Amino acid sequence: MQLASNKIFFLGTLLAGFFGANVARAVCPVCVVAIVGGLGLSRWLGIDDVVSSIWIGALLVSLILWTLFWLKKKNWDFAYDNVVVSLAYYLLTFVPLYYTGILGHPANQIWGTDKIIFGATIGSIVFFLGDALHHYFKKINNGKSFFPYQKVVVPVLSLIIISLIFYLLLTWKII
Repeated sequence: MQLASNKIFFLGTLLAGFFGANVARAVCPVCVVAIVGGLGLSRWLGIDDVVSSIWIGALLVSLILWTLFWLKKKNWDFAYDNVVVSLAYYLLTFVPLYYTGILGHPANQIWGTDKIIFGATIGSIVFFLGDALHHYFKKINNGKSFFPYQKVVVPVLSLIIISLIFYLLLTWKII
């Protein structure tokens, strides 16, 4: 049962990357630095793996979008490039964690699913939706941002909010 739940969440994360990565909209470097900073800070503070992994998922999505944008810029289009790039990043992240015993540890689960896979899935989806929300805001404002650094603020604020929600839920032992 536990392995099946992990596979479902892993596949959900991959599907989010596959369907979300078809439009090559690269995220900005400041966003990536903020994500890495958030991840490092949460690990340094000893915050639960669910919250830390939210930032891992966001980092993976940003790297996928950057890579697809770079490939498109170089005119290196190939069949299923979004699937191949997404799969490569997720496998290069999760396979080593599995073989080192970090991923799949029986004591590191939430709702029968590994906390790292669960958090990365949530983070991937939330970051992608935050980036999409930024683009939606630009669209309804005639292609202009509503405020400076909106491209950074909207996705990162989305991550901060979902991280805070999960942190509080875990601290108060609701989940």
